[in-house]
Amino acid sequence: MFDRLVACADVEEHVVLGSSVGFLALHGGIEPGTEGIARTAAARTGGSAYVVTQPRSRGWHVPSHRIDTAAVPGLAAFLAHVDVVVSVHGYYLPDQPDAILVGGGRRDLAADLAARLRDCVDEMPVVDELDRIPRAMRGVDPRNPVNRSRAGGVQLELPHRARLGAAAAPVPTVPDRITTALIGFAEGLAGTGAA
Repeated sequence: MFDRLVACADVEEHVVLGSSVGFLALHGGIEPGTEGIARTAAARTGGSAYVVTQPRSRGWHVPSHRIDTAAVPGLAAFLAHVDVVVSVHGYYLPDQPDAILVGGGRRDLAADLAARLRDCVDEMPVVDELDRIPRAMRGVDPRNPVNRSRAGGVQLELPHRARLGAAAAPVPTVPDRITTALIGFAEGLAGTGAA
């Protein structure tokens, strides 16, 4: 199903094979801002990126755990190349409109990234306890691409305000600060040899 989406003429598939830390945005366009955060973090760290951007009007959301990675050559190449993945997603929940949710199978890395996010985005709660993250947004299913690289990864679920900043803001926007935290996280992995 995801392979059919990627094959559509109005859908952009962006693949960069850089370092062993990869940034993933599978729902760019329908989860606006995720594609920019993933691409910028990858570009600024020399990291790898796999980003799919579709027109918002298309609205084709394939749940991550239902993506057949073998049927999407660009995604398969990305996952074979990287050790650690950071998968950037967007969400809206009326009862948690501002929480940044940090899931994924690598709970040690999720705790590290959550601490970095708390340091730079103090006006928004950062949740990395799985029992406080809705089941569908935890990113722990082994079929989810975030868990399919050699060393697994972290799934970042961002509310609207954390993905889209105000134009010409006088101070770094929340998305800018999140991107900076992701860059520090990736550089930390590279520096320790964890990726």
